[in-house]
This record gives sequence, structure tokens and C-alpha cells, in this order.
Amino acid sequence: MRIVVLAGGIGGARFLRGLKQAAPDADVTVIGNTGDDIHLFGLKVCPDLDTVMYTLGGGIDEERGWGRTDETFQVKGELAAYGVGPEWFGLGDRDFATHIVRTQMLGAGYPLSAVTEALCARWNPGVRLLPMSDDRVETHVAIEVDGERQAVHFQEYWVRMRASVDAQAVVPVGAEQAKPAPGVLEAIAAADVILFPPSNPVVSIGTILAVPGIREAIAEAGVPVVGLSPIVGDAPVRGMADKVLAAIGVEATASAVALHYGSGLLDGWLVDTVDAAAVPGIESAGIRSRAVPLMMTDVAATAEMAREALALAEEVRA
Repeated sequence: MRIVVLAGGIGGARFLRGLKQAAPDADVTVIGNTGDDIHLFGLKVCPDLDTVMYTLGGGIDEERGWGRTDETFQVKGELAAYGVGPEWFGLGDRDFATHIVRTQMLGAGYPLSAVTEALCARWNPGVRLLPMSDDRVETHVAIEVDGERQAVHFQEYWVRMRASVDAQAVVPVGAEQAKPAPGVLEAIAAADVILFPPSNPVVSIGTILAVPGIREAIAEAGVPVVGLSPIVGDAPVRGMADKVLAAIGVEATASAVALHYGSGLLDGWLVDTVDAAAVPGIESAGIRSRAVPLMMTDVAATAEMAREALALAEEVRA
């Protein structure tokens, strides 16, 4: 079975770990969000790609869900002593090595997709990890501070500001001019199943879909497309999906997110058991829906979520 998964950071990475256990023989291609990418200290940082790579490769800090295990922050402290920032973004010493290698390879002319493949050769994540695009795309958030409207990088909005102010708009800068990375459209066309894990529907999966050609390829693939709701009981399981959903006029409910994707894209949608009442409304919109436990409390629970998603895909196919 060939499975394509659109993934953001922590939620997408943890879902993938469960999917690998649920379908150990599947050929899995991950299309990773690069809208969270940022340049810091002269280095190209790809948080979502690295989180998937580290999680599946056994190098992630399990408690935080990002960065390396057994991490130290000596370099960050030394940079701060020189007055070099930003101090709000936590790059650890081990993590720095990844970004140095990536930046050197990019500087030598290699595209991000080739660099990602080279980095994954060390970690052996057990999936094919593709950036959504080799072109530069960065998600920015429009906010209002002291009556003044301004735009900040998504990382600053989330990490430094902790989404403490309302998002007025979310813009994937550069997405309209970007092209899908080599292999992305081919993987979608060859897929047997396409999955949207419980990643942020606006700044993770939404950013991937903003790259011209990707949404269209998924809609035209002719295979089941199944998503898992990142909203449980009218609140995001993790992160600030409610803040960015509000910015695009979508309620933070499992049914509203399903309708945001739409029946032209989604064939199936899993909601948590606490949102079972939403199932009839979702199905009336032409999207088959089921209510199952969606809390990724451990790998076993996550694997069961993945099995439910694959079962719903087969139901749709039949």
C-alpha cells in the first residue's frame, strides 16, 4: 500500500509513528510543511521537517516534542552573551549541527529536497520525507498591537508571543509562486490512500495545500482522502489552531474544519468520540465520518487512530 501523508510538526510526526506501527509494510511518503521555516543566525531552520525526521529516527525530545533528546544550549548562551538574538527561539547544540549541514548544502546549490534526503540518510525515518516545495515559503501572521497592524513570522507569533494576540490574517508568503518539490505530485498520483493527520489545518496542512498544484493533484487523485480532526471538544488538542482558524473565519470545531477542507478534497473525516454528534452534519455535506478516540496518548493509541483512518479509507473506496 502506498500512503501519502501531509504533515506539520509535532502532531503530524506523532501520527506518523503510529501509522508506521499500524501499517509496517506500507510505502509511506510524507509531504512536509516548510511554511514554518525561518532563517536564524545565518542558518536555514526547518522545524517541521526536522521534527518528523527526529521523531521517526529516534532522536526527538519526547517531553517537548521538538528538538533533540539530551540537548544542551551552550551555543545559544554564548550568542546571547554577545548580544546576538533572537533569544526566544530554542536552538540546541545538537540541533545546530543539522542546520549548519543544511545551510552548507543549500549554499553549495543543492535543493531543499536533496538536502532533506541527505539528512534523512543518517536518521533512517522509515518514510520518504519530501518538503512541499524547494522554493522559499514562510508563513506570516497579521496582528494588531497598540492599534498598529503589523506582520510577524509565524514562529515569532507562536514561540515568542505564544499567540497572545488575535491573528487578523495568515499569509503563506511565497506560496503562490512556489512549485511542488520533485516527487510530490508523482507521489500523490501513485498513492492508494492520502491522509491528513491531526496537524494544524491553517499553518501546516493549509500551507502545503497553498502551493499551486498540490490541492488540485489530491482532488484529482481518485483515491480515498481521509483526515483526522485536530479539534476535540471544540478546542485544539495542541497548539493554537483556534487562533489561526478564527483568522480565516472558521470555527474551532471538528465539523467546521471538515467543511473548511470540503467534500471536493476530503472523502472521510474522523472525529473524536466526544464530538460524535457532529457526524451526521459532516456526512450530510458529502464527507463520510466516524467518531473514534483521537487522543495520541501513546504509540498504541496513535496506531489505532491510524488503523481507523485506513479502515475508513477502505470503506470509502468500497
